[in-house]
Amino acid sequence: MIRLLKNFSVKEWLTVVIIFICIFIQVWLELKIPDYMSEITTLVQTEGSSMGDILYNGMFMLLCAFGSLVTAVIVGYVIAVLSSKFSLKLRKKLFKKVLGLSTGEVKDFSVSSLITRTTNDITQIEMLIGMGLQLLIKAPITAVWAITKIVNKSYEWSLSTALAVMILLLVISTIILIVVPKFKLLQKLTDKMNGVTREQLSGIRVVRAFNAEKFWEDKFGKVNNELTSKQMFVQKSFAVMSPVMYLVMYFLTLSIYFIGAYLIKEATLSLKLSIFSDMIVFSSYAMQVIMSFLMLAMIFIFFPRASVSAKRINEVLDTKNSIKDGKFSDDTDLKGTIEFKNVSFKYPDAVDYVIEDISFKVNEGETIAFIGSTGSGKSTLINLVPRFYDVTEGEILIDGINIKDYKLEALHNKIGYVPQKAVIFDGTVKENITYGDNGKEYTESIVKEAIKVAQAEEFVLKLDHKYNSHISSGGTNISGGQKQRISIARAIARKPEIYIFDDSFSALDYKTDYVLRTELKKYTKNATNLIVSGRIGTIMNADKIIVLENGKAVGIGTHKELLKKCDVYKQIAFSQLSKEELEYE
Repeated sequence: MIRLLKNFSVKEWLTVVIIFICIFIQVWLELKIPDYMSEITTLVQTEGSSMGDILYNGMFMLLCAFGSLVTAVIVGYVIAVLSSKFSLKLRKKLFKKVLGLSTGEVKDFSVSSLITRTTNDITQIEMLIGMGLQLLIKAPITAVWAITKIVNKSYEWSLSTALAVMILLLVISTIILIVVPKFKLLQKLTDKMNGVTREQLSGIRVVRAFNAEKFWEDKFGKVNNELTSKQMFVQKSFAVMSPVMYLVMYFLTLSIYFIGAYLIKEATLSLKLSIFSDMIVFSSYAMQVIMSFLMLAMIFIFFPRASVSAKRINEVLDTKNSIKDGKFSDDTDLKGTIEFKNVSFKYPDAVDYVIEDISFKVNEGETIAFIGSTGSGKSTLINLVPRFYDVTEGEILIDGINIKDYKLEALHNKIGYVPQKAVIFDGTVKENITYGDNGKEYTESIVKEAIKVAQAEEFVLKLDHKYNSHISSGGTNISGGQKQRISIARAIARKPEIYIFDDSFSALDYKTDYVLRTELKKYTKNATNLIVSGRIGTIMNADKIIVLENGKAVGIGTHKELLKKCDVYKQIAFSQLSKEELEYE
């Protein structure tokens, strides 16, 4: 928690100092009220006292109360602003950190957990600052100041107050020891519930198609009930604190009056009035002491959970990015050249390599394709180029420079990436195609050209607002093939040096696939194309085809060369096309 507070700026620390001064004034005003009360009590009991003197002291009591109210409002407002701005800054910092995490690091935390940490966990910190900071400053000042006011009044009253404080501390400590271990579990259960909800909503069509609503109701209900059970346990534990606090407070008041009555009874007539006045003042200050510990108890309610949340946030912020930014951003004489040199890759903490000893080179304007059975490592290999993962061994060169030496922004500006699963964002067709920053301006003509090349015109022009038609998040209001064509158009509009198509034609019919590839070849003749596909028809005209089997390259060559010398390629080819079709092609 202390480490997170290091994110406070100088301005925010100055705000804390102002809050401290305001609370100090507020406490001083509150503790002056019993003094005036004592004075009024003495005046009332003294013969010859004038009403003017009583009203005079009463006026000061009212002024102190009003001043305390004003400072409380100021403190509340300033702390609310401070906590909101701090959570805003922390959320931005955490979000930026998550954006910089590699794919593997995101998987280590899980998406649902990262969402919880960015929302619920930061809310816990905000609540602690918003409500706890005021109490944390006010409680010790009030307690110490009130104790100094009553310490010399009567040892009997002081002992009873000390006993009450010890009981309160014992109760608070016991509850905290029981409850704190549950907070970490609560946050994990929140992660789990978010994960279940996210999984259900993302697969809602399949859920309905297979009548699996009951299954998901039971699964969600189980997690929800477990979370509710733990939350109820925590709330019940803290619920015990309030009645105990008030019980101690009221018994302390009774004991002060009981002791006071005994002392007045035994005192001489001249001292009775003084003891009565002291009793009134002592009871007021004793209540201030107890209220201070009540405020501390409130902090103990917020602090443990906020502390767990702070630890979870720090886990993300402390994660060292495995994908580090390079320094190179200048252009080279080469354009679109890619070279793999003995590249091997295995996932973190994995034993076996997913990609092993892959070497090839592709020049500007060439097309290289990757094919193989499911799980052969095609997509993993292609994802090494934009550095979604870093190679374990070997190196990848683009334009003669190791990709690790490039600034990530410069590297990604060279690439037009079309993922295996088309990603569509909430917005218009145009906004989806001009998505991101490529260091270039997107004009209307570029958007239209990209849509035309991607064979998306036939459905885009039929939409109500054409290029400005709205598409839902995830592309739920368009078909799979339409999503893929918009995703391809997005890459085309960037006009990159290198195109990466990760099985990006799978949702297209054969006719659209053929026409799109023909137009794409004309449009990207000066760019390098990397294509992953399970279709022979999609890749057979590539300049070079690499056949992968269990992460190894078992064949490299043209379509005709591989048909002659690579058994794996031959099996894939004959499983999809007839001998006559292959020979014709």
